[in-house]
Amino acid sequence: VCFFFFIFNRKTGEPPLVNGWIPYLGKALIFRKDAFKFLLDQQKKLGDIFTVHIAGRYITFIMDPFQYVYVIRNSKQLEFHEFADKMASKTFDYPALSKGKFPDLKENLHRIYQYLQGKPLDVISDHMMKNLQDIFEWKCSHATDWETEKMYKFCCSVMFEASFVTLYGRVPAADGHKVISEIRDKFIKFDASFPYLAANIPIELLGATKKVRKELIHHFLLQNMTKWLGGSKVVQARQDIFEKYELLGDYDKAAHHFAFLWASVGNTIPATFWAMYYLLRHPEALAAVRDEIDHLLQSTGQKRGPTYNIHLTREQLDNLVYLESALNESLRMCSSSMNIRISQEDFVLKLEGNQEVSLRKGDWIALYPQILHMDPEVYEDPKEYKFDRYIENGKKKTTFYKAGRKLKYFLMPFGSGISMCPGRFLAMNEMKMFLFLLLARFDVELAENKAVRLDNSRMGLGILLPDVDIAFRYKLRS
Repeated sequence: VCFFFFIFNRKTGEPPLVNGWIPYLGKALIFRKDAFKFLLDQQKKLGDIFTVHIAGRYITFIMDPFQYVYVIRNSKQLEFHEFADKMASKTFDYPALSKGKFPDLKENLHRIYQYLQGKPLDVISDHMMKNLQDIFEWKCSHATDWETEKMYKFCCSVMFEASFVTLYGRVPAADGHKVISEIRDKFIKFDASFPYLAANIPIELLGATKKVRKELIHHFLLQNMTKWLGGSKVVQARQDIFEKYELLGDYDKAAHHFAFLWASVGNTIPATFWAMYYLLRHPEALAAVRDEIDHLLQSTGQKRGPTYNIHLTREQLDNLVYLESALNESLRMCSSSMNIRISQEDFVLKLEGNQEVSLRKGDWIALYPQILHMDPEVYEDPKEYKFDRYIENGKKKTTFYKAGRKLKYFLMPFGSGISMCPGRFLAMNEMKMFLFLLLARFDVELAENKAVRLDNSRMGLGILLPDVDIAFRYKLRS
């Protein structure tokens, strides 16, 4: 058979199809190598809407950001949760929630995200701030002279431990730091295989990943978790819900807790790295952010020495416009998430300008915000880091335009609509607090002059990792 001419019959109203000539794989290899370039090439050839055959799936890409809203608000016909549930249950080894064995479990777990908003968010953020300060003090208080470390490793060590202790509690063992660093090392090994698991590659083909995952899940068995002290309300509420489901085994509950840990730090750690890396690469950005931090401490009568505890309200954190803009700019540059929806029926998606797209049941629709984040019409010189890009007249800038029209969506590192990350407010707070404490307490600078690039192996899955680590040095500010 000549597969080169293999064509999937198109119906009226269906977008042009990019098929590829390799059976089943379609365009998977090219897409995986550089999705960004591939999608831009197709857009130039075929316009703003086209379907690509990728590994047995037909994915329709909507490239025009003005059309995003029509996809996002059609949450009845274009579903996300079932797809996410299937992927997570396979990746983290717990039974799928949608199987009817666990009535309302998905809804009950979703309700718990209220602990990551409003007043409860203030409580958990305060705990995170305290834990970050404790870890910085334990790790760095002796740095009276320059200390050199690898930056990604440093961010990973501090953020992992602070997040772990904030969510799950302290490990009461005398060497609590050691226990958490052992969990972290296993986590890093598992995380390296995450893109393959997400791509549906059987875990048996991924070396020691299955063994490592099992060991990680065992840390979250109830008999281990009950020993940890001072965990968060959000984790306690999840435990209480799991206890109501007799069909959920101890291992399954532990697997859910492990999945929650991954969701909490899997993207926050690389995002923290990029925020720190770009600040250190750009002295004017570093100076502006540090100046803003010093000014806040001065105006609230707080001292910045290693023995002083710093307290920040959410309002104070929100008012650090240079810190937030610098963080948003690094998120714009390093995030690469694909927002996926799955058509629940054969239906016609109505778009702006009387455009219509015919979809079949089971078709995937995808938004790829990295295209928007790197659009020179929206962001001038998009490949350049501009720390104050999200500031206008000293205030937060929230209006961005394309072709003279105001965009509803202009920065989408946390997904959109029903698939938006429920922990995004906590994640932003955590990263701001990390950077705040780092710059308030330490002089920091790069210790080697090399460019760090984005590693594209996680394209479509969230924050991209750096392709290499880089050395930096720090010492206590005089």
